Amino acid sequence: MKTTLNLDDELYAKASKETGVNEKTKLIHMGLQALIAEGARKRLIALGGKVEITNIAERRKRRFS
Repeated sequence: MKTTLNLDDELYAKASKETGVNEKTKLIHMGLQALIAEGARKRLIALGGKVEITNIAERRKRRFS
């Protein structure tokens, strides 16, 4: 998808320096992937052990893995 973005030059410069990536498209993709990963991490933390395994074979498999 093509789109036009107004990027903060200072923010772009900091991100580019931090990552070593100078290509704007790649930098935007990395940022979006980081946001997605952070959201998944927060959802996983929110579960906090609430997932219950009812199948005994699955429970053993997890315990000894």
